[in-house]
Amino acid sequence: MFKISKIDAFGVGLPLKAPIKMSSVVIHIAENIIVRIEDSDGTIGWGEATEAPTMTGESVPGMLAAVKFLTPLLTGREIEDLPHIHAVMDDLMYGNHGAKSAIEIALLDLSGKRLGKPLYEILGGKVRDEAPILVMLAGGDKDAEVANAKQQADQGFVAFKVKIGALGPSQDLDRSRAARDVLGNSARISADANQGYSRDEALMFSEGAADAGLDFMEQLVDYRDLDGMAACAQASKVPLGADEGFHAMSDILAHKDRGAAHGGSLKTIKLGGAFPVMEAGRVMDTMSMHVNLAGKVADSSIASAAIAHLALCLPQVNWDTSITNQYLAEDLVDDPIKIIDGVVRLSDAPGLGVAPSDALLQKYKIS
Repeated sequence: MFKISKIDAFGVGLPLKAPIKMSSVVIHIAENIIVRIEDSDGTIGWGEATEAPTMTGESVPGMLAAVKFLTPLLTGREIEDLPHIHAVMDDLMYGNHGAKSAIEIALLDLSGKRLGKPLYEILGGKVRDEAPILVMLAGGDKDAEVANAKQQADQGFVAFKVKIGALGPSQDLDRSRAARDVLGNSARISADANQGYSRDEALMFSEGAADAGLDFMEQLVDYRDLDGMAACAQASKVPLGADEGFHAMSDILAHKDRGAAHGGSLKTIKLGGAFPVMEAGRVMDTMSMHVNLAGKVADSSIASAAIAHLALCLPQVNWDTSITNQYLAEDLVDDPIKIIDGVVRLSDAPGLGVAPSDALLQKYKIS
C-alpha cells in the first residue's frame, strides 16, 4: 500500500532513425507523453504513452489534459490494489486509454521499486525468459526493405511485419513475396494494413496472401467493418488478426463470434494498461486466438520495458512482440531496452528496470 503524492506529465518528441510509412501517414517523429508519479515516501515511477489519433483518438495535448484532469482526483489516494486502479480511473473518466495506461505503468513501476520486484513478478511471473521481437519493413521501397530484412535476419531476427495499405494490393503482395524470398521459410512474416484497404482491395490481398508466403495478416479494413474482416478471413488460408478493432474485451469477443479474426494485437494504449493486456491475453489463449503484443511507433524504453515484461508473462505470444524503441534515433534512457540476437531478455531490477535521463527528457521535451 502507498499514497500518491505527486503526478507530473509532459510531452516529448522523439525523432526516428528513418521514416516509417503506414497506410495513411508517414511518421518522422514520435510524440509521446511521459508521466512521473511520486509517492509519500519519495519513490518515483515512470510511465509513457504514444499518441495515436487513428487508433485511440488521442494526441499529446489530449492525453496531457486527461492526466491533468485525473491528477487531483488521484493525488492523496491510497493505492492498495493495483489491478483495480483501472476501475477507479474509469469511474472518474471515460475512455482515454493511452493516458490511463501511462498512469498505470508509472504506478506499476513505483510499486515494483517499493517491493523490490521486477514488473513481471507483479504481473504474475514469467512463463518464458526471452521473447522474439518483430522488425517492421515499412519504407514502401521493396529493394530497401529486402536489404533491411536481410540485415536484420543476419542479426538474429526471425519475425517481420510488412506495413501495407498505402500502395495497393498488387504492390503489397509483391513486397511481401520479396521479403519471403530473401528470408526463407524459417522466418515468420506478417502484413499489416492499418485499415488502409477498401473491402475489395482487402479481398484481393487476402486471396494472394498464401502465395506471397505470409503467416498472418492484420487489420485489412476499417475497424468498424467486422463483416469485411470476416469476408477476408474466409477468403484466405492465411490467418487474420485485428489491431485497431481491439479496444476492450467486448471487441475481442465480437471478432471471435463473427469469425472476423483468428487473433489480434494487444497494446497498453488501446486497453488502458498492462493489467488489461494480461487479462485479454489470458482470455484469447483460452479461445485459441493468436496474440501479437505491440508497442506503438515509437515508444522510448519506458513503454518498451512494459511491453517486454508483458511479453515474458502472457500465456502465449505466438504472433510475436513489437518493441518500438529500436526505431528511435535516440532513446530517453541512458541504458535502453536491448534486443540481442532478435530477442529481448530482462534483468531482475525492480519495477520497469529503466529510468529516463533528465538531460534527455529536457532535450526532447515539447510541452
